[in-house]
Amino acid sequence: MTRHRAEDKGTQQFRPYPEYKDSGVEWLGEIPAHWDLRRLKTIAAVRLSNVDKKSIEGQEIVSLCNYTDVYYNERVTNDIEFMAATATPEQVRRFGIRRGDVLITKDSESWTDIAVPAVVADDLAGVLCGYHLAMIRPVEKVLNSSFLARTCSAVGPRDQFQIAANGITRFGLTGDAIRTAVFGIPTLPEQHSIAAFLDRETAKIHALVAKKERLIELLQEKRTALITRAVTKGLDPNVPMKDSGVEWLDEIPAHWEVKRLWHLTPSDRRIMYGIVLPGPNVDVGVPIVKGGDVSPERLRLDSLNRTTFEIESAYTRSRLRGGDLVYAIRGSIGEVAIIPEDLEGANLTQDAARVAYTTSTHGYWLLHALKSTAVFAQLEAGALGATIRGVNIRDLKRASIPVPPRVE
Repeated sequence: MTRHRAEDKGTQQFRPYPEYKDSGVEWLGEIPAHWDLRRLKTIAAVRLSNVDKKSIEGQEIVSLCNYTDVYYNERVTNDIEFMAATATPEQVRRFGIRRGDVLITKDSESWTDIAVPAVVADDLAGVLCGYHLAMIRPVEKVLNSSFLARTCSAVGPRDQFQIAANGITRFGLTGDAIRTAVFGIPTLPEQHSIAAFLDRETAKIHALVAKKERLIELLQEKRTALITRAVTKGLDPNVPMKDSGVEWLDEIPAHWEVKRLWHLTPSDRRIMYGIVLPGPNVDVGVPIVKGGDVSPERLRLDSLNRTTFEIESAYTRSRLRGGDLVYAIRGSIGEVAIIPEDLEGANLTQDAARVAYTTSTHGYWLLHALKSTAVFAQLEAGALGATIRGVNIRDLKRASIPVPPRVE
């Protein structure tokens, strides 16, 4: 078979077919000459679910395949723990899913999450397609479900759904927008071959991603262990040790001290959180550091929200200086970062705490000490809250820190 090259957005692609034709659709471009151009409604049945999560007495008990079941899975299988709900007999008849159906997300807070597909890979008796999803049932002798799902993920076919989604704060697809979507359709044997090829290749990619993620986890564990070892045991493996008297710290070098964190802060700039109700973000005002901002990447003037000068004026005691440490006490607790000089005069919200330090304390050493497992464990044990955990500011002040001489 002759191979041809084609330019596509600056990249070269091998073209496995000898003949191509213009599809007549701008986003699709050329397709193999023997492929058909079809609207989805001519090769599949489309139904938009109206089965919500509420259970109503007297209705039939069912299992519900929801938005997240589709969004986070390429295949819908028996391994998923579906939600219990109820439905009318008509809903059971219309929205019961079966092997070979393709489910797509039909509305979302972001248009980029529109038309995310998943194939129903198992027989799922009693499972219904839930609200926020559309159920697509291909005509078996014309359209392969795995090929359709892969097509919905491709640039071009996917884009037409995202463009068709209506909304401002929430985006949604109408049934007509889904049914009139246009696809390039090869022969059924080709569809099977393409789907099988993509299943094999994406499985390889997923395996590589999993290995990389595991490597990152191991490196992060090594990094944490290295920090913890250095800030609790020092660099000399032969130094005499003593019992720290603190369960979380175990032994420390004999010439080190254990101090409460508040003893390392100046008396006029104590550990504290900031503005309780900063109000909506404003274009002109004082930058504020939230718990989610506590990272070197986020601590930038162009990334931070701002509160009004009037609101901030009541919280002058929690203003920041360049070199201060900030500690996330809500949400992703335990994140620590140093305030850059260009954020001098910024303030905090109640989700982050300022940790200033005395002139006899080395700032970058304290940064790593607060990142260590031994110190974080003290605070994590007392973290409050079920969905959004938080560190009590009193516990942060009282955290036990192993303190070497400044030269160390």
